[in-house]
Amino acid sequence: MPKSVRGDGAKKKLRDFFLSNIGRVLSSSELQAVANGSAEWGRRVRELRNEEGYQILTHNDLSTLKPGEYLLETDKQKPAFAREISKETRAFVLDRNGFTCQMCGAVAGEPHPNDPSGRKARLHIGHIIDKSKGGTEEPSNLRALCSICNEGAQNITLMRPDLKQLLITLRRATADDQIQALEWLAKKFPKQTSAIVSAILGYPFSVIDHRPRRANPVVHGRR
Repeated sequence: MPKSVRGDGAKKKLRDFFLSNIGRVLSSSELQAVANGSAEWGRRVRELRNEEGYQILTHNDLSTLKPGEYLLETDKQKPAFAREISKETRAFVLDRNGFTCQMCGAVAGEPHPNDPSGRKARLHIGHIIDKSKGGTEEPSNLRALCSICNEGAQNITLMRPDLKQLLITLRRATADDQIQALEWLAKKFPKQTSAIVSAILGYPFSVIDHRPRRANPVVHGRR
């Protein structure tokens, strides 16, 4: 069976599982089991979020979630970007970049230098300027990236902006962007936000409680 067909099958199972468990925290082990143990389950979850617009939250979005936990709060889909890079464009970019990751130098098919397990590097096509920032699908805006760089795993080795840098960026942002940043922080840290606002106002104040409910694991296909 072609790999694309297998991938679509795993994605459908994951989509159905998320939709049948709205509001419940799901673990990575549950999701991998639903995808029949596929090593690509994480990519399928990202496709549901990025390409189909499902609002699947992780610990990066909600402070009450732990790494490896996922939460779908609603079946409402946000506008999402479709995967529009043609096979011809992918082949051209990979060949132009010498089948080498443009961030870390890993070569396709060879052991990845930053992977202790010794797995071979697998290349993907990434945007230089993200589509959400107006980036296009033109080859000039595309580059070859290995799985590690493409998934952002190397961010742990990069310098994170400190408070001063963050404040400078926020002050330069538009009022609408500042408000969106505030809303995102309030949703991720509801308890802390309530405490800060209460201290400012001088009386108790509570933001909407986004704490997800936890329940016993549900076996796929059975409730």
